[in-house]
Amino acid sequence: MAKVELKQPIVEEISAGIKDAQSVVLVDYRGLTVEQDTELRRNLREAGVVYKVYKNTMMNFAFKDTAYEGLAPYLNGPSAMAYSTTDATAPARILAEFAKKADKLEIKAGVVEGTVYDAKGMASIASIPSREVLLSRLLGSMQSPITNFARVMNQLAEKGGAAAAAPAAAAEETPAAEEAAPAEETAAVTE
Repeated sequence: MAKVELKQPIVEEISAGIKDAQSVVLVDYRGLTVEQDTELRRNLREAGVVYKVYKNTMMNFAFKDTAYEGLAPYLNGPSAMAYSTTDATAPARILAEFAKKADKLEIKAGVVEGTVYDAKGMASIASIPSREVLLSRLLGSMQSPITNFARVMNQLAEKGGAAAAAPAAAAEETPAAEEAAPAEETAAVTE
């Protein structure tokens, strides 16, 4: 079997993986311990991010004529690739968070939704919260005025209920007082 025939399935695997990817991040993983690498892979897998180590030449062939072609200059030294088809910021966010604990992990560059970013750009991408967090913040900010309005209406209803109860209580006391007054007048007349 020729070398090209052995390499073709790997290039096709990379191409198939990145075809629908929203983002691809290249990292230098040199210096990570086995435990750190295992933890990193688990964190990425839990977030639905694929993390693989390929030869730079294989990735270069797979990136040709795609939106990821801009990553070719960053393919030097050992490289691993993390990509996600569901959350554009997840690979950068998880890798950057992990790099805080494992200083040997270095983000080289990445492509997010068709735009190539260097390491600094990926750091700013990593600071963007996940889609779920952004949606929950939006929902919370939309619910806040409604909740405040409901709270105010409830307070008004309670105050109105107390104010309405006071005249009713006063009205109940008034007939009793009127009934007592005629009895006193009757007693005074009989004397």
